[in-house]
Amino acid sequence: MTVPMPDSPETGPPETGPPGPSGPPGTDPKRTDSRWTDPKGADPKGTVLVWITESTWPACVDAARERAPHDTVVLLHVSDDEVVAAAHHAYEGLLGRGHRPDRDPGARLETLSGTAAADLLEAAAHRLGRPCELLDHHGRAEHEVVRAAADAALLICARDGERGHPGPHSLGRATRFVVDHAECPVLLVWP
Repeated sequence: MTVPMPDSPETGPPETGPPGPSGPPGTDPKRTDSRWTDPKGADPKGTVLVWITESTWPACVDAARERAPHDTVVLLHVSDDEVVAAAHHAYEGLLGRGHRPDRDPGARLETLSGTAAADLLEAAAHRLGRPCELLDHHGRAEHEVVRAAADAALLICARDGERGHPGPHSLGRATRFVVDHAECPVLLVWP
């Protein structure tokens, strides 16, 4: 299915034909000058949100470099606070309240998690090779990504499920939620 694009002096009349193989599912975006255009006709230059995770970030950053060379890029990492909370509550449950806070594994995990997230975002920014905004959110990854993508022109994320099974099983639970609920076009890449 081809979605007609509005005529403009730069692009002329819309092209027709099959959708591109790398377009976001459920949409038929047209690439113009290496930038994605919204099928609704919005300005192609906008914010590209790149979801950075520990195992798939290089592919996502490379896709942003290739597909959105002139757009504003925001690199987003989401730290899940459930592990930190579980460690903290386990410490309190085993030893009771009032024990030395410097021995609380939750506090140490929180510090390590913050350092790891900052290092990961810095490595991604270095790989991108141009100015970008770095965001480190805390909470449930899928909800934070959908919230951050609300005003984005494009969201780039990677398949994180079973690599040998294309289709629904190639997406993990959080990525599936993001693909289903993001309000902007989503570009899925293979890591």
